[in-house]
Amino acid sequence: MRKYEVVFVLRPDLDEEKNTAVIEKFKDLIESHGGEVLKIDKWGKRRLAYEVKDLREGFYVICHMSADTKVAAELDRVFKITDEVLRHLIVREDE
Repeated sequence: MRKYEVVFVLRPDLDEEKNTAVIEKFKDLIESHGGEVLKIDKWGKRRLAYEVKDLREGFYVICHMSADTKVAAELDRVFKITDEVLRHLIVREDE
């Protein structure tokens, strides 16, 4: 299994309960496909470098995980179809 760093930005207009539900959704997705979540950091609301979907802020979440490449591909696919996610980035960490 490889280590990945996943960064995703959620819509800023979501309440705390909805943010937690979306984060749990992705955590469960990783674990159900055989991956392991090592650490999740919630950075909170930050200003975006440029407007995304007419929004100037976003709720940043950093997740460190250990998983196969299939898990990363599935996670990428689900990020793309989730309306609450503005942007995402999955980077493989060096060994």
